[in-house]
Amino acid sequence: MEISELRALLTPEGLELLDALGPVDQVADVARAVSRLRSAGHSPDIVSAVVGQAHLRAKAKAKFGDFAARMLFTRAGLEQATRLGVAARHAQRMRRAGITSVADLGCGIGGDSLAFAGAGLDVQAVDADEVTAAIAAYNLAPFGESAVVRHGTAQENVPSDASDTGAIWMDPARRTSGHSETRRVSSDDYSPPLDWAFDLASRRPTGIKLGPGHDRDALPTDAEAQWVSAEGSVVELVLWTGALARAGVRRAALVIRGERSHELTAGADAEDVPVRGLGAFLHEPDGAVIRARLIGDVGRSLDAGMLDERIAYLTSDAALTSPFVQSFRVRETMAANPKAVSAVLKTHGIGTLEIKKRGMDVDPAAFRKKLTLKGSQSATLILTRIGDQRRAILADRVPAAH
Repeated sequence: MEISELRALLTPEGLELLDALGPVDQVADVARAVSRLRSAGHSPDIVSAVVGQAHLRAKAKAKFGDFAARMLFTRAGLEQATRLGVAARHAQRMRRAGITSVADLGCGIGGDSLAFAGAGLDVQAVDADEVTAAIAAYNLAPFGESAVVRHGTAQENVPSDASDTGAIWMDPARRTSGHSETRRVSSDDYSPPLDWAFDLASRRPTGIKLGPGHDRDALPTDAEAQWVSAEGSVVELVLWTGALARAGVRRAALVIRGERSHELTAGADAEDVPVRGLGAFLHEPDGAVIRARLIGDVGRSLDAGMLDERIAYLTSDAALTSPFVQSFRVRETMAANPKAVSAVLKTHGIGTLEIKKRGMDVDPAAFRKKLTLKGSQSATLILTRIGDQRRAILADRVPAAH
């Protein structure tokens, strides 16, 4: 969004038009909405801003639920914004640590600040981009003076009065400047710079949100590193320092499914469990567990071993599962070629098949086209490598643990 579009949007006419238009769900709906509003005599700037926001609001519902209907966004800001349910857990940690105020240095559209303010914290938010800061101010306006937004850099807006109840939150920009460009940048191009952010975190209670694939060797050794997955996708890595870090915890995997959450913590990377032959069950660790390198701890809790030392699958004979894995009951195994797989699928009457793969260079969609699927039964096919062999494992999902 350009500043001219924002100015047009933040008028009584623009906001009324946006509320009247409602969400624009599909890309095809965008052109129709633009044509309709232009025919009604509205200016190009207002039409562009209103239709763009209506489309972003529709996309934002996945992250912000019903709150999206009253928020404003930029495309890049929405992509980087924390899901509201995850942000609420950030705020809960702040409250448990006795924090009463937080400086959100690089607030983006204000996703985390919304959760902080909603939890009763005083928020001082700042963003280096003028348009983004204005949008954050709009989103946080319902909280009045308890949530203040400024336009400026993180480095210029660090609170000078360090207190026992004040904390820092940072979500360093991981994209190029602008509001629609989403090309990834290297860690050296973060804003604020990571070296600066890590130095500040070593001196003040701080949470720093990073991409889940961030180089583990580049993380501060004295911080708690928490990988978070939501609905099966790893969405972030957060570094916690000072009063926000838990004693004795350096690695954590937080798994969120719906309203439920489960966490695995440790003082260091877990030692892997030994490799063993395929048993009655196959377990796929959650991505947060894999990123945190806590597969060994999960394996021991399931009395399981590694299927292959290089691949993140566990296997066991015990009928156990946990919130940190998706478990499958093994039916049988075969060579990972379409002819062998089709023969087994025919025997079992499999007409509906989920295909998963790990450790094999194969396109599941292309593999599926080579299979014969006939019958009323359903199953999961897991393509993987066991030692030097490429194997296909036919299995059934075990209901998730709660």
